[in-house]
Amino acid sequence: MNENERNAQQMNRGETGKSIKTGRRLPIIIGTSIAVLLIAVMTILYINTRPDTQAGTKEISLVVVHSDETSKEFDIKTDEEYLQGALQKEGLIEGTEGEYGLYVLTVDGETADETKEQWWCLTKNGEAHMLGVGETPIADGEQYEFTFTTGW
Repeated sequence: MNENERNAQQMNRGETGKSIKTGRRLPIIIGTSIAVLLIAVMTILYINTRPDTQAGTKEISLVVVHSDETSKEFDIKTDEEYLQGALQKEGLIEGTEGEYGLYVLTVDGETADETKEQWWCLTKNGEAHMLGVGETPIADGEQYEFTFTTGW
């Protein structure tokens, strides 16, 4: 058997040393590098796109529309930066903490019953609001509304 044939047999058995081991590690190294890069990019995007908060005293208003369709307005003066803190400080909301933040069940003393598909709909300045109360930064002059809603 000549030297070329021996080298071919060794390669087939994985006995060549560095070339086979390096070849097996390369996909792992590339995959790890891509994962680290994606995490870095996502972190930068989050930091640059998260809503800004406003320091200092702010005045906001909250309208609560109850299940009997009566409404009550609250003028709130606060140093809190997020809606949850301002409303909890006033004793206006209660709920359960979950993986997505506070799930508001009670507003102004009225509790929604999930078994009856009841929930509180939050709007900001008259438009649907997609953030939870814990992620909603507040600014002076904003208006929020909690509307008691039935049906998913």
